[in-house]
Amino acid sequence: MGGSGSKTKGYWPFAGSGSVDGDPTKEGVDEQSLARLRSFRSATPFVFTRRSSLYFDEDGDLAHEFYEETVVTKNGRKRAKLKKIQKNLIPQGTITLEHPSIHVDFPVVLCEV
Repeated sequence: MGGSGSKTKGYWPFAGSGSVDGDPTKEGVDEQSLARLRSFRSATPFVFTRRSSLYFDEDGDLAHEFYEETVVTKNGRKRAKLKKIQKNLIPQGTITLEHPSIHVDFPVVLCEV
């Protein structure tokens, strides 16, 4: 109970240095963590690309989801149902953003009071 926070190194450039008081020159900090800190100082807080959530189907159409209309006969009545297609879909891939957005882990408050 009441333990201190984790001091492990994160993979995100803005996740923090892992040292308690923020001074990376203290004893116990190895060369690799110092190199990591130096490289993250030049990292940009902006995101210029993202992974798309759209897919291409067999016909080359682009959409989030694809459905196929099927006719089901129940009690002598024909009824149309939509069946979701999940096979043979190709993801659109990485797209560039028109306007860059700010990275989620950027540690600075950007509003003015």
